[in-house]
Amino acid sequence: MRTLDIAINLYLEYAQAEEIIHYYGLLAQYGLCQAAKESRQEELIRACRTILERYPDQVRHPHYNFASYRMGGNARAWSMMTGLVQRDDKLLDNYARKTLNGCKGVDGLLCMPGMEEKGAIWIDTVTAVTPFMLFAGLVLDRKDYMDFAAEQCFGMYDVLLDEECGLLHQCRGFLEDKDKCSQDHWSRGNGWGYLGLAELVQYLPEDSVYRAGAEKRYLRLSKAILRYQTPKGLWRQEMTVPLSWEESSGSGLFVYGLGVGIRLGLLAGAEYQQAFERGFYGLLRHCINDDFSTERSCPGCLCPGTGEGKGTIQAYMEMIPEHNEHHSFGALMLAMVEASRNGIREVDWMTRREN
Repeated sequence: MRTLDIAINLYLEYAQAEEIIHYYGLLAQYGLCQAAKESRQEELIRACRTILERYPDQVRHPHYNFASYRMGGNARAWSMMTGLVQRDDKLLDNYARKTLNGCKGVDGLLCMPGMEEKGAIWIDTVTAVTPFMLFAGLVLDRKDYMDFAAEQCFGMYDVLLDEECGLLHQCRGFLEDKDKCSQDHWSRGNGWGYLGLAELVQYLPEDSVYRAGAEKRYLRLSKAILRYQTPKGLWRQEMTVPLSWEESSGSGLFVYGLGVGIRLGLLAGAEYQQAFERGFYGLLRHCINDDFSTERSCPGCLCPGTGEGKGTIQAYMEMIPEHNEHHSFGALMLAMVEASRNGIREVDWMTRREN
């Protein structure tokens, strides 16, 4: 089976399981658009255009924390940038400006609406905002949008970084002490940060003043991620605890980000190539079922727990992985697309667990 077809079948399974809306649906559509571009299948490209052109007026919109979601988020902006869909500069500029002017704390970082005084930030924001604003800046030739993409990513990374292990905490400002970060090193949270950095090193112009900073942070997080890969090729819900369960959505985002760096020549050496391949085959063996349903994904999670346990490592570990959990599909799809770009174009689907 073609690796790109695995990505496409994951989307089809997701569409059968639930209505594809919310931010995790947009992540799956981002993966589908990339698969369509790589496969060059005209029917699939037309399907992507139909999906994206429904935004913003023909979609049942849930609550959003970021304006960019309303027009189709990263998927729409990336597809305009790459020519997969028709450009709509007025629409893109409108939502980029709304994103630029979103709720911020005193440090200038986008924060949870209504929690500006606490400066409540969470790393998930990097995936929501950084790629979208970067792509919008490239389409519209707006340096301020591209700068904002990098500044938000760097600011979140720098605040949430655990200097000791090189990994990221998920959030700050959601505890009684507003300056305190959650204690976790959550796999999907680190994946959200890693995806933003991967898109910066992939698309940020070489002459950007933020280029060196993007590569420095990307390489540092790549090195940290490598240390915590399990023998199965996956990464754990709490990455630093050997007894924590292995989680699929963060693992998918890591495989995607590693593949980007290998393909660009930023991640040189056998250790990264081996980690990428182990991760890819780990996803196939342990996270994707024969019918393209998914396993091992953490449900929605933002500073879990109560009382003194809120935001602790234990609270993250106590989250229960789910079958067909909606965050899993987009992350796994992106991993499949990047594997195909890195030359893993075919998989013996029915015997993949035996190798």
